[in-house]
Amino acid sequence: MATAEEKVNGSAGTKNDWRKKINYKFIVKNLPFLLFLGVLAMAYIYYGHYADKLIRKIAETEKNIRELEYEYKTVKSEVIFRSKASELIKAVEPIGLKELKQPPIQLADSIK
Repeated sequence: MATAEEKVNGSAGTKNDWRKKINYKFIVKNLPFLLFLGVLAMAYIYYGHYADKLIRKIAETEKNIRELEYEYKTVKSEVIFRSKASELIKAVEPIGLKELKQPPIQLADSIK
């Protein structure tokens, strides 16, 4: 027989009290809640994997953007270097074009 103190504290009974409470009837009664918990767990796992996949995709895109930025800066510096007057003269010299030593001739319109 349980003492008055054990009844107040709720510790009356054996160590296997939880086995008596969790039986077939209890499981069937709480099945909707257990299914809800299962769905929540599956959603949690799915969104964890989805977030990891998205983070990897973002990192790959950032890497590609950095590479394209470096390529852009390289091409831009080449264009600026080749558009210098001295470089233009070197580039057109094989064609036979030369730099003018005198100012260009201005043509006047005779119809006024």
